[in-house]
Amino acid sequence: MTWKSKITKVEPNHLVTRGYRQEDLIGNIPYPRVVYLLLKGGLPSEEHGKMIDAILTACIDHGVTPPSSIAARTVASGGVPLPTAVAAGVLSIGDAHGGAIEKGAKFLQDGIVRMKNERKSIAEMGKILVKEARENHKRILGFGHRVHTADPRTKRLFTLADELKISGDHIALSKVIETELESSAGRKLPINVDGAIAAIISDMGFDFRLGKAFFLLGRVAGLTAHVYEEQTREKPMRKMFSVDCEYDGPEEKNLP
Repeated sequence: MTWKSKITKVEPNHLVTRGYRQEDLIGNIPYPRVVYLLLKGGLPSEEHGKMIDAILTACIDHGVTPPSSIAARTVASGGVPLPTAVAAGVLSIGDAHGGAIEKGAKFLQDGIVRMKNERKSIAEMGKILVKEARENHKRILGFGHRVHTADPRTKRLFTLADELKISGDHIALSKVIETELESSAGRKLPINVDGAIAAIISDMGFDFRLGKAFFLLGRVAGLTAHVYEEQTREKPMRKMFSVDCEYDGPEEKNLP
């Protein structure tokens, strides 16, 4: 019994990925566009190819602030091989770190489907979604940032999406939600890079379940750089990322 796969055919001296010989892709098709080929099944248009390149670059690194960098550097400090330390960083990517793209894309995609079914405008749908989220005490992912009050990556990605004529209903809905969140919360909750990517990949027709994939594909490069720097610049088992910890367990006592 065999299973079927549409990704790559492997034969002696012959590799065909999504219908293209790999030797033809090498040196002719940039890496981001091959990523698109793998995920979508076909080569992107010029506009979509540029957008994927921009998205991966936007995910590349955020210094030593996120859990993935901390995890990768900490494990690297233990003296393990580079792939092991990078994998440790990857394993820390989840709903709280890197997961907002996936959940944000699902929220926007469901919102647009609902908008069409209920025959609402984008502005009306945005108001409804924010109102419901507040009533149910649920956070809309992809908005607000613990460091940035105006994420510079968001502005660049949205500008590029406009220039490449990719912007559609999902980006428009995300901007309405941003405005409604500020109005209802009384403070600015700007679209962060995850929210921007969620809206853009939705307008590009990607399944929301690929949301974490875009973050992962970009961030692995940054994690690799962090691990290499840790291994070549710092001493093993150095003190880093430490915070004061106050013990609040049982009082010291003798064995009975």
